[in-house]
Amino acid sequence: MIKCHLSELMGKKKLKISDLARETGLHRNTITLLYKEEAARVELDAMEKLCSYFDCTVSELFEYVPDESQNSIEG
Repeated sequence: MIKCHLSELMGKKKLKISDLARETGLHRNTITLLYKEEAARVELDAMEKLCSYFDCTVSELFEYVPDESQNSIEG
């Protein structure tokens, strides 16, 4: 699974979703879905804007976490 660290990055800066939407130009719904880790896909433009705003890399924004249930089924 892919874990999104947007909520942590926003928490460090004490940002609200509406603040981030205004600052980045991203739609509020896009930010909300990423914040709640409910997004099914992410546009590259959105990732670029978020990485630029938070001065972070893609790997600091998103993290791949192996699914434990998949490993136990296969092994």
